[in-house]
Amino acid sequence: MPSYVSLNLNKDFLRLYHRGKSCAKPALVVYAMKNRTGLCRVGITTSKKIGNAVQRNRARRVIRASLQQILRADSLAGWDFVFVARTKTTRVKSGVVLSAMEDAFRTLGVIV
Repeated sequence: MPSYVSLNLNKDFLRLYHRGKSCAKPALVVYAMKNRTGLCRVGITTSKKIGNAVQRNRARRVIRASLQQILRADSLAGWDFVFVARTKTTRVKSGVVLSAMEDAFRTLGVIV
């Protein structure tokens, strides 16, 4: 069971792209911003540049799995995130994506 809520509205994605902090890693890009809801809200973007549908779905699965491992250890309540998959996301192991995500969260000040 996910401990986060999905971002569905385009205006939420655009708000994070324009006003949120970002951190780019070779495996993914993370946009983060505080919210007032007290919930962790997450959106995942995979464009057609990533590859075919199988590769895009794998990128989303790897990102969701990494996020679940981080959510078990830390509470990310009160934050909005958008994860943008890169072409490298489909080719690397999930541990690489997990370490990139943790490093991005530390850089953005989400976790200590």
